[in-house]
Amino acid sequence: MQPKLRPEEIVTIDVLHHKGVSNCEIARTLGVTEGNVRYHIRRKAQGATDRRQDKTFRADPVAAVIDRWIQDQEGGAKEGERRRPANLSELHEFLVRECQYQGSVRSIQRYVRSHYARPKIRPYRRVETPPGAQGQIDWADFPSVDIGGGPQKLFAFVMALSHSRKETVIWSPRTDQLAWHHCHNEGFRRLEGVFAVARIDNLKTGIGVGAGPWGEVNEAYRAYARSVGFHVDACLPRSPEDKGKVERRVAAIRARIDPSKRAFLSLAELQAWSDERVAQSARRRTCPVTGKSVWESWEDEKPFLQPLPILPEVFDVVVTRPVHGDCTVNFEGRTYSVPFRLAEEEVEIHGCANTVQIHHEGRVVAEHPRHTVARLLINPAHYDGPGDDRVDPPVPLGKMGRRLVELAMQPVEVRPVNLYAALAEVAR
Repeated sequence: MQPKLRPEEIVTIDVLHHKGVSNCEIARTLGVTEGNVRYHIRRKAQGATDRRQDKTFRADPVAAVIDRWIQDQEGGAKEGERRRPANLSELHEFLVRECQYQGSVRSIQRYVRSHYARPKIRPYRRVETPPGAQGQIDWADFPSVDIGGGPQKLFAFVMALSHSRKETVIWSPRTDQLAWHHCHNEGFRRLEGVFAVARIDNLKTGIGVGAGPWGEVNEAYRAYARSVGFHVDACLPRSPEDKGKVERRVAAIRARIDPSKRAFLSLAELQAWSDERVAQSARRRTCPVTGKSVWESWEDEKPFLQPLPILPEVFDVVVTRPVHGDCTVNFEGRTYSVPFRLAEEEVEIHGCANTVQIHHEGRVVAEHPRHTVARLLINPAHYDGPGDDRVDPPVPLGKMGRRLVELAMQPVEVRPVNLYAALAEVAR
């Protein structure tokens, strides 16, 4: 296809032609065909004009409304200083709502670009963070990866240290809340520490309401971050440069660690293969801040990371509940016991994949199986032990109570057939 000539190139054809330069030489200079040169010379001789200049716009009937809206956006700027807004979607929504405008957003863009000056350029600040201060996180999707059973869609969770540029890639078939927390755990294990601040996008597993610095962190993610020991920092909407380091790593992974080019027997095999490729890349690449390899820079950064804690089991639900006088809490239609010293306190309950973990003051104080048929789950050990300055221990079990507990703890096949006779022995 013949490239479209710019206005200055058309002028160049006219000038060179009048200077006696041959059409062949003009074409060679501009990198076009000789036929293209003859076409523009003929149009110039015929006095032809570009009829597109006289074309009307779909938005012409609402031109006054557009002008007023742009003026209001600029706070009453003078007509000669008026510039087009950077985002015209709001203008289009306003015209549809107030003027019943039937055109598309694209029609508004064409009109405004032809009638108003370009918006000012807004550069962004380049910031280099100190060791251990920040990690950036993003997802990348790979629509066709064979991990046994044929191609399927997989997601790559990418976590990168902002200082050393050391990244880790965790593969997951899902991007839900449980997968989000699980991939964090695996990423921290591979980085061998926890950074102070996580820079993330405005995905729902991270930001529950709103977006950017004014958004509210997803409650489950907030609890996870608090238990692991890092803060959440969301990017501004539509600002990929806010986490440019991990964006570049995602692009590199697509180019160099694309698993769709081969088959794997399992997700574990893919993860091991990916870990080795990431390690090789870290040893080969140079960190621009330190001048050393990314691997060496990561080794230097490790002492600045928080020590890896006992990572919590991943969870998708987190709630706060009061402890009742009988040392139990309610969660998902079931009742769970907790240590008696927490009576009338508030605890944080995490709904994990297979368990219910109950936290108090940052540590796990009780754990029960989740989604059981039973609606009441009691651990007798939660009622034992000494009290403290606030709570006395419950009244001890009597002989009958202890015998009931003993019988209940025995496997069904070894319990006495006549339970009444076994209890009657205690009453004698």
